[in-house]
Amino acid sequence: MPRWLEHRIPPPVIDALCAALMWLAAQALPQAQLWARGSWPWAVGLGVSAALAGGLIALAGVREFAHARTTVNPLKPERASAMVTGGVFRFTRNPMYLGMLLVLAGWALWLGNAAAFAGLPLSMLVLNALQIRPEERILRERFGDEWTRYAARVRRWM
Repeated sequence: MPRWLEHRIPPPVIDALCAALMWLAAQALPQAQLWARGSWPWAVGLGVSAALAGGLIALAGVREFAHARTTVNPLKPERASAMVTGGVFRFTRNPMYLGMLLVLAGWALWLGNAAAFAGLPLSMLVLNALQIRPEERILRERFGDEWTRYAARVRRWM
């Protein structure tokens, strides 16, 4: 993707667009329906659980940023004043994005349509290209070896 698009679209907007595309895909491809939307208690329960877990993971990441007194603004990663490696960041370098992905997974489960699940890798691809890799480049420049050691130890998504 073009570099001029980096850090231009807020990640929640990217995922909201993916959620809308997931709904449109489910509408356009009724033959891909796996179960009636919202009708299977296990699918609803699993979807709600995934969305809640995602929300909690994302909030845990925000909390760690607040505790470190560094920016949570994904459009301005150059304003990062500290490396955050504790808490949920011990398990994933991107808990906010992972959390949003789990919310989308919950949405896909509620929609119950195989085509809707295509929104999950789409979200990951777009976030990796427009947000995560550019953020990592900036963090590498800003924090050097500390970032390199952290990135070698902790996976990008999970």
